[in-house]
Amino acid sequence: MNLFKRAWWRLTAHLGRTALVVALFTVVCTLVLSGLLIRSAVSRASASAKESVGALATMQFDLNAAIANGKLQAGNGPAGGSIGDVGNLYTNDVDKIAKSPGVQQHNYVLDNTGAGPTGGIKLYQPVPTPAGAGGPMSDFFSVSGVLDSAQLSPFRNGESRIVAGNGIDANTSGNAVLVERRLADANGLKVGDKVRLAVNMIGAANQNQEIEFTVVGVYKSDTPSGDRYIPPMADPANLVYTTLSGATQLNGAQPGPRGAQISQATFKLSSPDPLAALKSAAEEAGLDPAVFPLTLNDKQYQAMTGPIEKTAQFATITVWLVSFAGLGVIALIVAAQVRDRRRELGILMAMGERKPRLLGQQLVEVAACAVLAVGLSTAISPALSEAVGGALLSDQVDSASSAAADDPASRLSQVNGGAPSAGEQAGEAEPIDELNVRLGAGDITTVGAAGLGIAALATALPGVSLMRLKPNEILAKGE
Repeated sequence: MNLFKRAWWRLTAHLGRTALVVALFTVVCTLVLSGLLIRSAVSRASASAKESVGALATMQFDLNAAIANGKLQAGNGPAGGSIGDVGNLYTNDVDKIAKSPGVQQHNYVLDNTGAGPTGGIKLYQPVPTPAGAGGPMSDFFSVSGVLDSAQLSPFRNGESRIVAGNGIDANTSGNAVLVERRLADANGLKVGDKVRLAVNMIGAANQNQEIEFTVVGVYKSDTPSGDRYIPPMADPANLVYTTLSGATQLNGAQPGPRGAQISQATFKLSSPDPLAALKSAAEEAGLDPAVFPLTLNDKQYQAMTGPIEKTAQFATITVWLVSFAGLGVIALIVAAQVRDRRRELGILMAMGERKPRLLGQQLVEVAACAVLAVGLSTAISPALSEAVGGALLSDQVDSASSAAADDPASRLSQVNGGAPSAGEQAGEAEPIDELNVRLGAGDITTVGAAGLGIAALATALPGVSLMRLKPNEILAKGE
């Protein structure tokens, strides 16, 4: 008799057992498919996040690396053991590197620049200077020369915003400054006004020379000044942004053949992948990768995808645990069925039925239950995975937010925004808190293969005992 007919009669004659196997398979396939759907949703969200925020690579001089590589030798600088030009980074070199594939934007910053007040602009000091405090080393403006102020951390994450005029960008020419609103109000400044700042670089040939700047914009910083005295240079209201040209002049220098000297450069990449090409471009530009290392910071990407990656890990573990548990349970049920059907199998073998065909009948019965369960799971899993995945993701987002709030570093205010670190320049990013679950043909194929694989293994494991059966022994013992 055809083994498929026997399998059909067996399934319909024992509906209780059939329903039990289908129910178990449905639970297994539903959980497996739900885990797969969560993982697929996480993969799509991660890819989207990578495209939207990319990664930030920072280049700046590494003093420790220079010492370790013997770059601080007599003759490198004006005095023995000084750094000299080996530690200088220039705009022209950075512009060459920025042409590397995968670089979306680049920025450079010249910090450690100060400017003295003049008769036309005074320092903002909400708290009077106590007796004995202050002095020429702190009573000056903190000046940051930038290529694009919009790429700096305070402006990217909303802590600072333009309230009048424009920011500093690549099209800003001449000596332009962007001043904080408190400083502008204290000095009665508005967009278009001319102000003079004094060169504050000790030892510069033009020290104390006054240079004229034009106010191109006013920005508002959310960082408060505080109710206690702090040196004016540390007050966020006294942070002035200017062009690279303006900051270079306030440093008592002029751009050279390689452009203006800068403190650090940042490159926004489409993803972390182009970093190798960026390093090659830096070497081609003549920069020593040991002295000017490129540090990749994907803080935004990690902040966005951290919770969903943990959710995906949980889903992956669930898929494997459920698969193995389902395999074990269903194998036990099939083994019990084989034991209960020993007499039936003995009669069939006595009639000339081959053992592989009997094993095939078992496989058809279990596979039929698996196929039915896969169909049921496709109707249940999308809603289940969205609900469970959303709950798990919500817990992970809350945990990440709590961890960020408890991090002491996150509570420190960035007072001097002139040269933020790479991580700070990346700005803040909200973690992905929603999964877009979609059921695709690939997911159905995967869970179908998993279900049939479990069916095959669950049949093969007890099939070993079936292959050992001898019809004369079964019928003689009456079992």
